[in-house]
Amino acid sequence: MTDGTDRPNSPQPGPASGSGGYGFPPQTPNPYQSGPAQGQPAGGGFGPPPAQPEEPFPSPATAPLPSPSTPDWQAMADATEAQQRKRKRLTVGFGALALVLVAGGAGFFVLNGSDDDPKDPPAVAASDSPSASGGPTKAPDGSKNPEDDSPTVPGEPNLLRDRNGKMGIALGPGASLGELATRTEVRFKGAPDSYAQGAEAAVDVTKSFTVSTRAFNVSETGPRMAVSQGDGDSYSFELGFEIVGGKKAWVFRVQTGDKGQAATAQQVVADNVDTTRQWALLTGTYDAEKKTIALWVDDKQAGQAQVSGIWAGPGPLQLGRARHHGIWSAAWMGPLDHIRIFDQALSQEQITGLKNNKLGKTKPTHSWLI
Repeated sequence: MTDGTDRPNSPQPGPASGSGGYGFPPQTPNPYQSGPAQGQPAGGGFGPPPAQPEEPFPSPATAPLPSPSTPDWQAMADATEAQQRKRKRLTVGFGALALVLVAGGAGFFVLNGSDDDPKDPPAVAASDSPSASGGPTKAPDGSKNPEDDSPTVPGEPNLLRDRNGKMGIALGPGASLGELATRTEVRFKGAPDSYAQGAEAAVDVTKSFTVSTRAFNVSETGPRMAVSQGDGDSYSFELGFEIVGGKKAWVFRVQTGDKGQAATAQQVVADNVDTTRQWALLTGTYDAEKKTIALWVDDKQAGQAQVSGIWAGPGPLQLGRARHHGIWSAAWMGPLDHIRIFDQALSQEQITGLKNNKLGKTKPTHSWLI
Protein backbone atom coordinates (compact mmCIF):
# COMPACT_ATOMS: atom_id res chain seq x y z
CA MET A 1 0.00 0.00 0.00
CA THR A 2 1.23 3.48 -0.83
CA ASP A 3 -0.08 6.99 -0.45
CA GLY A 4 0.29 7.71 -4.15
CA THR A 5 2.93 10.41 -3.86
CA ASP A 6 5.60 8.31 -5.55
CA ARG A 7 3.37 6.76 -8.18
CA PRO A 8 5.49 5.18 -10.91
CA ASN A 9 5.21 6.03 -14.57
CA SER A 10 4.52 3.07 -16.84
CA PRO A 11 4.42 2.55 -20.62
CA GLN A 12 1.08 3.27 -22.25
CA PRO A 13 -0.66 1.88 -25.30
CA GLY A 14 0.99 4.41 -27.55
CA PRO A 15 -0.24 8.05 -27.35
CA ALA A 16 0.61 10.18 -30.37
CA SER A 17 3.76 12.26 -30.38
CA GLY A 18 3.14 15.63 -28.77
CA SER A 19 -0.16 14.57 -27.19
CA GLY A 20 1.37 13.89 -23.78
CA GLY A 21 1.51 10.57 -22.01
CA TYR A 22 0.91 8.89 -18.73
CA GLY A 23 2.12 11.30 -16.07
CA PHE A 24 2.81 14.16 -18.51
CA PRO A 25 0.34 16.88 -19.53
CA PRO A 26 -0.45 17.15 -23.26
CA GLN A 27 0.61 20.18 -25.25
CA THR A 28 -2.96 20.88 -26.30
CA PRO A 29 -6.13 20.40 -24.25
CA ASN A 30 -8.25 17.35 -24.97
CA PRO A 31 -11.94 18.27 -24.43
CA TYR A 32 -14.56 15.86 -23.09
CA GLN A 33 -15.34 13.30 -25.74
CA SER A 34 -16.68 9.80 -26.09
CA GLY A 35 -13.59 8.60 -27.96
CA PRO A 36 -12.66 8.51 -31.67
CA ALA A 37 -13.09 5.46 -33.84
CA GLN A 38 -10.11 3.32 -34.71
CA GLY A 39 -7.89 4.92 -37.30
CA GLN A 40 -8.72 8.53 -36.39
CA PRO A 41 -5.67 10.83 -36.67
CA ALA A 42 -3.80 11.77 -33.50
CA GLY A 43 -4.67 14.97 -31.65
CA GLY A 44 -7.99 13.97 -30.07
CA GLY A 45 -6.48 12.11 -27.13
CA PHE A 46 -5.73 8.86 -28.93
CA GLY A 47 -2.58 7.68 -30.63
CA PRO A 48 -2.15 4.91 -33.18
CA PRO A 49 -3.19 1.48 -31.88
CA PRO A 50 -0.31 -0.46 -30.33
CA ALA A 51 0.92 -3.82 -31.55
CA GLN A 52 -1.43 -6.64 -30.67
CA PRO A 53 -0.40 -9.14 -27.97
CA GLU A 54 1.37 -12.22 -29.19
CA GLU A 55 -0.79 -14.52 -27.08
CA PRO A 56 -4.53 -14.88 -27.58
CA PHE A 57 -7.33 -14.48 -25.06
CA PRO A 58 -7.77 -17.09 -22.30
CA SER A 59 -8.08 -20.70 -23.18
CA PRO A 60 -11.80 -21.40 -22.60
CA ALA A 61 -13.43 -22.23 -25.93
CA THR A 62 -15.28 -19.10 -26.96
CA ALA A 63 -17.10 -17.90 -29.99
CA PRO A 64 -17.70 -14.19 -30.60
CA LEU A 65 -21.22 -12.98 -30.91
CA PRO A 66 -22.24 -12.23 -34.50
CA SER A 67 -21.54 -8.67 -35.54
CA PRO A 68 -24.81 -6.76 -35.44
CA SER A 69 -24.90 -5.00 -38.76
CA THR A 70 -28.33 -4.71 -40.40
CA PRO A 71 -31.40 -6.42 -38.92
CA ASP A 72 -32.85 -9.27 -40.98
CA TRP A 73 -35.97 -7.38 -41.94
CA GLN A 74 -37.21 -10.19 -44.23
CA ALA A 75 -37.02 -12.75 -41.43
CA MET A 76 -38.83 -10.37 -39.11
CA ALA A 77 -41.52 -9.78 -41.70
CA ASP A 78 -41.93 -13.52 -42.31
CA ALA A 79 -42.31 -14.14 -38.58
CA THR A 80 -44.91 -11.40 -38.25
CA GLU A 81 -46.85 -12.74 -41.24
CA ALA A 82 -46.81 -16.26 -39.78
CA GLN A 83 -48.19 -14.98 -36.48
CA GLN A 84 -50.92 -13.06 -38.31
CA ARG A 85 -51.93 -16.21 -40.22
CA LYS A 86 -52.05 -18.15 -36.96
CA ARG A 87 -54.28 -15.57 -35.27
CA LYS A 88 -56.56 -15.46 -38.31
CA ARG A 89 -56.99 -19.23 -38.34
CA LEU A 90 -57.71 -19.29 -34.61
CA THR A 91 -60.23 -16.48 -35.01
CA VAL A 92 -62.01 -18.34 -37.80
CA GLY A 93 -61.98 -21.53 -35.74
CA PHE A 94 -63.48 -19.93 -32.65
CA GLY A 95 -66.09 -18.19 -34.82
CA ALA A 96 -67.09 -21.54 -36.30
CA LEU A 97 -67.34 -23.02 -32.81
CA ALA A 98 -69.68 -20.25 -31.73
CA LEU A 99 -71.94 -20.86 -34.74
CA VAL A 100 -72.06 -24.59 -34.06
CA LEU A 101 -73.04 -24.03 -30.42
CA VAL A 102 -75.71 -21.48 -31.33
CA ALA A 103 -77.20 -23.82 -33.96
CA GLY A 104 -77.20 -26.70 -31.51
CA GLY A 105 -74.96 -28.74 -33.74
CA ALA A 106 -72.62 -31.54 -32.79
CA GLY A 107 -70.32 -31.14 -29.80
CA PHE A 108 -67.21 -31.96 -31.77
CA PHE A 109 -65.74 -30.30 -34.79
CA VAL A 110 -62.47 -30.09 -36.62
CA LEU A 111 -60.60 -26.92 -37.60
CA ASN A 112 -59.77 -27.74 -41.22
CA GLY A 113 -56.49 -26.64 -42.71
CA SER A 114 -54.74 -25.76 -39.38
CA ASP A 115 -51.62 -27.49 -38.09
CA ASP A 116 -51.10 -25.08 -35.16
CA ASP A 117 -50.85 -26.28 -31.58
CA PRO A 118 -53.53 -24.32 -29.66
CA LYS A 119 -51.14 -24.13 -26.72
CA ASP A 120 -48.72 -21.96 -28.67
CA PRO A 121 -48.64 -18.45 -27.17
CA PRO A 122 -49.38 -15.49 -29.42
CA ALA A 123 -46.61 -13.20 -30.55
CA VAL A 124 -45.19 -10.86 -27.90
CA ALA A 125 -46.15 -7.28 -28.61
CA ALA A 126 -43.42 -4.64 -28.79
CA SER A 127 -44.66 -3.10 -25.55
CA ASP A 128 -43.98 -6.41 -23.75
CA SER A 129 -40.27 -6.32 -24.48
CA PRO A 130 -37.93 -5.37 -21.63
CA SER A 131 -36.39 -1.94 -21.81
CA ALA A 132 -32.71 -1.11 -21.49
CA SER A 133 -33.06 -1.25 -17.74
CA GLY A 134 -36.49 -2.67 -16.97
CA GLY A 135 -37.13 -5.58 -14.64
CA PRO A 136 -38.11 -9.10 -15.64
CA THR A 137 -41.04 -9.58 -17.97
CA LYS A 138 -43.25 -12.58 -18.51
CA ALA A 139 -44.07 -14.38 -21.73
CA PRO A 140 -47.83 -14.69 -22.47
CA ASP A 141 -47.87 -18.22 -21.04
CA GLY A 142 -46.44 -16.97 -17.73
CA SER A 143 -42.95 -18.34 -18.30
CA LYS A 144 -39.74 -16.32 -18.12
CA ASN A 145 -39.09 -14.14 -21.12
CA PRO A 146 -35.85 -15.28 -22.84
CA GLU A 147 -34.86 -11.65 -23.39
CA ASP A 148 -34.43 -11.27 -19.61
CA ASP A 149 -31.15 -13.17 -19.97
CA SER A 150 -29.89 -10.99 -22.80
CA PRO A 151 -26.61 -9.22 -21.94
CA THR A 152 -27.51 -6.36 -24.28
CA VAL A 153 -30.48 -4.07 -24.75
CA PRO A 154 -33.01 -5.66 -27.15
CA GLY A 155 -32.45 -4.17 -30.57
CA GLU A 156 -29.15 -2.58 -29.45
CA PRO A 157 -26.49 -5.32 -29.70
CA ASN A 158 -23.65 -2.91 -28.86
CA LEU A 159 -25.29 -1.58 -25.69
CA LEU A 160 -24.74 -3.55 -22.46
CA ARG A 161 -27.97 -3.97 -20.52
CA ASP A 162 -28.11 -2.66 -16.95
CA ARG A 163 -29.88 -5.38 -14.98
CA ASN A 164 -30.41 -3.27 -11.85
CA GLY A 165 -30.48 0.32 -13.04
CA LYS A 166 -31.23 2.40 -16.08
CA MET A 167 -27.84 2.96 -17.68
CA GLY A 168 -26.59 1.12 -20.73
CA ILE A 169 -22.88 0.96 -21.55
CA ALA A 170 -21.96 1.46 -25.21
CA LEU A 171 -19.10 -0.57 -26.69
CA GLY A 172 -16.33 1.31 -28.46
CA PRO A 173 -15.28 0.15 -31.95
CA GLY A 174 -12.40 -1.97 -30.61
CA ALA A 175 -14.41 -3.77 -27.90
CA SER A 176 -16.44 -6.92 -28.55
CA LEU A 177 -18.64 -9.47 -26.82
CA GLY A 178 -17.73 -13.11 -26.41
CA GLU A 179 -20.39 -15.71 -25.68
CA LEU A 180 -19.54 -18.76 -23.57
CA ALA A 181 -21.71 -21.67 -22.49
CA THR A 182 -23.26 -19.95 -19.47
CA ARG A 183 -22.27 -16.29 -19.70
CA THR A 184 -21.15 -13.39 -21.89
CA GLU A 185 -18.00 -11.34 -21.42
CA VAL A 186 -16.78 -8.06 -22.92
CA ARG A 187 -13.30 -8.22 -24.47
CA PHE A 188 -10.71 -5.47 -24.79
CA LYS A 189 -7.56 -5.65 -26.92
CA GLY A 190 -5.43 -3.00 -25.21
CA ALA A 191 -5.85 -0.41 -27.97
CA PRO A 192 -7.07 3.21 -27.70
CA ASP A 193 -10.37 2.40 -29.41
CA SER A 194 -11.00 -0.65 -27.22
CA TYR A 195 -13.23 0.61 -24.40
CA ALA A 196 -16.87 0.89 -23.31
CA GLN A 197 -18.54 4.01 -21.94
CA GLY A 198 -21.66 4.62 -19.87
CA ALA A 199 -24.16 7.33 -20.59
CA GLU A 200 -23.37 9.09 -17.31
CA ALA A 201 -21.64 8.72 -13.97
CA ALA A 202 -22.73 5.52 -12.24
CA VAL A 203 -21.12 6.34 -8.87
CA ASP A 204 -21.65 9.26 -6.51
CA VAL A 205 -18.10 9.47 -5.19
CA THR A 206 -19.08 11.94 -2.46
CA LYS A 207 -20.90 9.05 -0.72
CA SER A 208 -19.96 5.48 0.22
CA PHE A 209 -19.78 3.08 -2.72
CA THR A 210 -18.42 -0.24 -3.97
CA VAL A 211 -17.26 -1.02 -7.52
CA SER A 212 -16.53 -4.62 -8.54
CA THR A 213 -15.71 -6.67 -11.63
CA ARG A 214 -14.39 -10.09 -12.54
CA ALA A 215 -11.22 -9.46 -14.55
CA PHE A 216 -8.86 -11.54 -16.69
CA ASN A 217 -5.63 -9.66 -17.41
CA VAL A 218 -3.58 -10.76 -20.43
CA SER A 219 -0.87 -8.08 -20.22
CA GLU A 220 2.44 -8.35 -18.38
CA THR A 221 2.91 -4.56 -18.40
CA GLY A 222 0.79 -1.78 -16.97
CA PRO A 223 -1.09 0.26 -16.21
CA ARG A 224 -4.31 -1.46 -17.39
CA MET A 225 -7.55 -0.16 -15.90
CA ALA A 226 -10.68 -2.32 -15.92
CA VAL A 227 -13.20 0.17 -14.46
CA SER A 228 -12.91 3.90 -13.87
CA GLN A 229 -14.98 7.05 -13.76
CA GLY A 230 -14.03 10.52 -14.86
CA ASP A 231 -13.10 12.70 -17.79
CA GLY A 232 -11.64 16.14 -18.36
CA ASP A 233 -8.35 16.29 -16.50
CA SER A 234 -8.46 13.08 -14.49
CA TYR A 235 -10.29 10.05 -13.09
CA SER A 236 -12.22 10.05 -9.82
CA PHE A 237 -11.42 6.38 -9.20
CA GLU A 238 -9.83 3.53 -11.13
CA LEU A 239 -9.61 -0.21 -10.55
CA GLY A 240 -7.21 -2.49 -12.40
CA PHE A 241 -3.62 -3.67 -12.91
CA GLU A 242 -0.30 -1.82 -12.62
CA ILE A 243 3.41 -2.32 -11.99
CA VAL A 244 4.04 -0.93 -8.51
CA GLY A 245 7.55 -0.90 -7.09
CA GLY A 246 8.65 -3.28 -9.82
CA LYS A 247 5.92 -5.81 -8.96
CA LYS A 248 2.77 -6.74 -10.85
CA ALA A 249 -0.18 -5.68 -8.73
CA TRP A 250 -3.91 -5.10 -8.58
CA VAL A 251 -4.70 -1.51 -7.64
CA PHE A 252 -7.64 0.61 -6.48
CA ARG A 253 -6.83 4.31 -6.71
CA VAL A 254 -8.81 7.49 -6.05
CA GLN A 255 -8.15 11.12 -6.83
CA THR A 256 -8.55 13.43 -3.83
CA GLY A 257 -7.80 16.64 -5.75
CA ASP A 258 -8.41 17.88 -9.27
CA LYS A 259 -5.99 18.22 -12.19
CA GLY A 260 -4.76 14.64 -11.84
CA GLN A 261 -1.72 15.49 -9.74
CA ALA A 262 0.14 12.44 -8.44
CA ALA A 263 0.42 14.01 -4.99
CA THR A 264 -3.37 14.04 -4.64
CA ALA A 265 -3.87 10.34 -5.47
CA GLN A 266 -4.29 7.62 -2.84
CA GLN A 267 -4.18 3.91 -3.60
CA VAL A 268 -4.29 0.41 -2.19
CA VAL A 269 -2.38 -2.37 -3.98
CA ALA A 270 -2.21 -6.16 -3.88
CA ASP A 271 1.22 -7.27 -5.13
CA ASN A 272 1.41 -10.69 -3.48
CA VAL A 273 -1.11 -12.46 -5.72
CA ASP A 274 -1.18 -13.73 -9.30
CA THR A 275 -2.37 -10.98 -11.64
CA THR A 276 -1.94 -12.46 -15.09
CA ARG A 277 -3.98 -14.97 -17.10
CA GLN A 278 -6.42 -16.02 -14.43
CA TRP A 279 -9.78 -14.68 -13.29
CA ALA A 280 -9.93 -12.47 -10.19
CA LEU A 281 -12.83 -10.66 -8.56
CA LEU A 282 -11.58 -7.10 -8.01
CA THR A 283 -13.56 -4.92 -5.60
CA GLY A 284 -12.86 -1.38 -4.44
CA THR A 285 -14.79 0.22 -1.58
CA TYR A 286 -15.05 3.75 -0.19
CA ASP A 287 -16.47 4.43 3.28
CA ALA A 288 -17.46 8.10 3.28
CA GLU A 289 -18.00 8.16 7.06
CA LYS A 290 -14.62 6.65 7.96
CA LYS A 291 -12.91 8.27 4.94
CA THR A 292 -11.18 5.02 3.96
CA ILE A 293 -10.72 3.13 0.71
CA ALA A 294 -10.07 -0.62 0.51
CA LEU A 295 -9.15 -3.16 -2.16
CA TRP A 296 -10.41 -6.74 -2.15
CA VAL A 297 -9.14 -9.57 -4.39
CA ASP A 298 -11.77 -12.30 -4.52
CA ASP A 299 -12.99 -12.03 -0.90
CA LYS A 300 -9.64 -11.20 0.70
CA GLN A 301 -8.90 -7.63 1.74
CA ALA A 302 -5.54 -6.47 0.37
CA GLY A 303 -5.46 -3.39 2.58
CA GLN A 304 -6.98 0.03 3.13
CA ALA A 305 -5.90 3.66 3.15
CA GLN A 306 -7.11 6.87 4.75
CA VAL A 307 -8.25 9.61 2.34
CA SER A 308 -9.50 13.14 2.73
CA GLY A 309 -12.33 12.46 0.30
CA ILE A 310 -12.70 11.73 -3.42
CA TRP A 311 -12.70 14.40 -6.11
CA ALA A 312 -15.99 14.31 -8.04
CA GLY A 313 -14.59 14.71 -11.53
CA PRO A 314 -16.85 15.11 -14.55
CA GLY A 315 -17.63 12.33 -16.95
CA PRO A 316 -19.25 8.90 -17.13
CA LEU A 317 -18.34 5.36 -16.09
CA GLN A 318 -15.64 3.75 -18.23
CA LEU A 319 -14.68 0.14 -18.91
CA GLY A 320 -11.23 -0.68 -20.26
CA ARG A 321 -9.54 2.71 -19.84
CA ALA A 322 -9.00 5.67 -17.49
CA ARG A 323 -8.40 9.40 -17.76
CA HIS A 324 -4.89 10.66 -16.90
CA HIS A 325 -3.66 14.23 -17.35
CA GLY A 326 -6.27 15.01 -19.98
CA ILE A 327 -5.82 11.91 -22.16
CA TRP A 328 -7.27 8.41 -22.27
CA SER A 329 -4.74 5.77 -21.26
CA ALA A 330 -4.25 2.51 -19.30
CA ALA A 331 -6.11 0.46 -21.93
CA TRP A 332 -7.27 -2.91 -20.55
CA MET A 333 -6.21 -6.10 -22.31
CA GLY A 334 -8.46 -9.10 -21.68
CA PRO A 335 -12.10 -9.85 -20.84
CA LEU A 336 -14.36 -8.53 -18.05
CA ASP A 337 -17.73 -9.61 -16.71
CA HIS A 338 -19.87 -9.39 -13.54
CA ILE A 339 -19.54 -5.59 -13.32
CA ARG A 340 -21.47 -4.23 -10.33
CA ILE A 341 -21.91 -0.91 -8.51
CA PHE A 342 -23.29 -0.51 -4.98
CA ASP A 343 -24.24 2.67 -3.10
CA GLN A 344 -22.59 1.40 0.09
CA ALA A 345 -19.20 0.13 1.23
CA LEU A 346 -19.70 -3.64 1.37
CA SER A 347 -18.56 -5.53 4.45
CA GLN A 348 -16.42 -8.67 4.55
CA GLU A 349 -19.54 -10.85 4.75
CA GLN A 350 -21.17 -9.05 1.82
CA ILE A 351 -18.06 -9.32 -0.36
CA THR A 352 -17.89 -13.06 0.36
CA GLY A 353 -21.52 -13.19 -0.79
CA LEU A 354 -20.55 -11.16 -3.85
CA LYS A 355 -17.87 -13.71 -4.73
CA ASN A 356 -20.33 -16.59 -4.34
CA ASN A 357 -23.23 -14.78 -6.06
CA LYS A 358 -25.24 -14.97 -2.82
CA LEU A 359 -25.93 -11.35 -1.99
CA GLY A 360 -29.28 -11.91 -0.30
CA LYS A 361 -30.99 -8.57 0.26
CA THR A 362 -27.92 -6.60 -0.85
CA LYS A 363 -28.74 -5.26 -4.31
CA PRO A 364 -26.45 -3.35 -6.67
CA THR A 365 -27.58 -0.01 -8.08
CA HIS A 366 -26.16 -1.02 -11.47
CA SER A 367 -24.92 -4.30 -12.93
CA TRP A 368 -23.84 -5.57 -16.34
CA LEU A 369 -22.93 -8.99 -17.77
CA ILE A 370 -24.23 -10.89 -14.74
